[in-house]
Amino acid sequence: MTIENKQDYIIYRLAKADEALNDAKTLFQTGSGNATVNRLYYACFYAVTALLLNNNIETKTHAGTKTQFGLNFIKTGIIPLKFSQLYSEIMDCRQMGDYGDMVDFVYEDVILFMEPVEEFIGIIKQLIRT
Repeated sequence: MTIENKQDYIIYRLAKADEALNDAKTLFQTGSGNATVNRLYYACFYAVTALLLNNNIETKTHAGTKTQFGLNFIKTGIIPLKFSQLYSEIMDCRQMGDYGDMVDFVYEDVILFMEPVEEFIGIIKQLIRT
């Protein structure tokens, strides 16, 4: 990947994060809990992949992305531990909501993720632009 293409891809991933977050807000208003959790997770995932790529760290899987994020940004103290916990929890919830039986996230479940996910994405954007 050339530097020019890499920058384009980082910008693209951040735009995808914003789009997924906006989708989550819309779905939340309609009471679509599982779909909201899905979009919140992907908002985080897209932002984290942009951050990793911005730091020349490429991954091939969701688990690899989570691991590299933890090693390079949480263990180093660049991003607070609470965001690692958020990312892990939203990832687990997305898996349950997408693939689990009899799992229906409701307003009270989902509202707990909304502001922290938005803050998380904001922190990642600041790190990329610094």
